[in-house]
Parts: sequence; structure tokens; C-alpha cells
Amino acid sequence: MSAATTAATREPVHIQAVDGFGTVTLTPVDPAADAPLIHRWVSEDRARFWGMAGASPDLVREVYEDLDRRTTHHAFLARRDGVPVALFQTYECAADRVSECYEARPGDTGVHLLLAPAPGAAEPGFSGRLMGAFMAFVLADGTTRRLVADPDTRNAKAIARLERSGFTLGPEVELPEIVLPEIRIPAKRARLAFLEAPGTQSR
Repeated sequence: MSAATTAATREPVHIQAVDGFGTVTLTPVDPAADAPLIHRWVSEDRARFWGMAGASPDLVREVYEDLDRRTTHHAFLARRDGVPVALFQTYECAADRVSECYEARPGDTGVHLLLAPAPGAAEPGFSGRLMGAFMAFVLADGTTRRLVADPDTRNAKAIARLERSGFTLGPEVELPEIVLPEIRIPAKRARLAFLEAPGTQSR
């Protein structure tokens, strides 16, 4: 992925037409422009496992400015037919705190997903179709050999969603707290989950 360069232009990095669903577009997060929307999403009780409950709009912007400066961590807004529907993040596991909790392999790419509030009744298959588009994007560059997820152990919906998407559940781990200038990422009890890329084999 060329997110280091696309983040500056904010052009879509992935456009995929999904039969019976619509067109999914992934665009790098613009911290200044997108922070108010992300702040609304992470402030809801349904997003409590995202770890940003109570964060101010300025703190949300600072967090995504920090991600924007990195070459190992990336954040994207997902749109369905032009409407924002999710926040999707990827990261190199070897450069993330998760690597302190398991033996990261070359080609391990971490993924985080936050769905937007549903505007109405739940739509069957909604999250699964989005996950399919996200995984197609991550695997398209050919460097990712395995997807890794680390949802909060209390987030039963996220864990079930990963299993439905083909992930194999791994151990529970304690992700350590990270303290950066003006930014604190709390420790988290997480359940690891893994999905081998097509054509690869577990070692």
C-alpha cells in the first residue's frame, strides 16, 4: 500500500463494487477534516471498545495526526456509495504494541474496524460485505501474508464477526499501555485472531 503518499492527496486507495451492496471506497483519513465525524462515532457507547470514550475532538484529531505521520500505521474512511460507513485501520504488527504479545511474522498486517452508527434497522450481511472489501484491499499489494486482529475480549460482536470472516481465534493477551506526548493509549485485554492470506501456509 502506498498510504504514505496517498495520505497527502486524500485520493481513494481502493474502490470496489460489491454485488447487491454498492460501491465501497477507502480514502485515507484527513485528520483536520474527518476528526469531527470520527469523534461522533467513537463517543457513542457502542464504540466503547475502541478505547477513545471521553476523548475531545482535539484529542481525536491529534491521534489521527500521529497516525498520519507514520509509515507503518494507516487509517481510512470507508464509504458506501459516497456515505461514510466505517473507519478502517491497518498497521505493521512488528511496529505495533501487539508485537510484545506474540511472535510477529514478516508480512503480518494488523486490522481494526469501527462501523458507523446504523441509520436504521440492521442490514443482514452489512459488516461481512465491508470486511470482504477491506480484506481485498489489504491483500492486494501482495506483501501481507497474514491478517491479525486484536479486539477487546469483551467485544463479542467483533470476535464473532472475525470468525464469520474466516479468522482463527488465538490466545488472550494484555496489550500494554502506550504513553506518547499528549496521547495515552490505555492497556487492553485482547483476543488475537489470525487469517492466512490465500496461497500462504502457516509455519
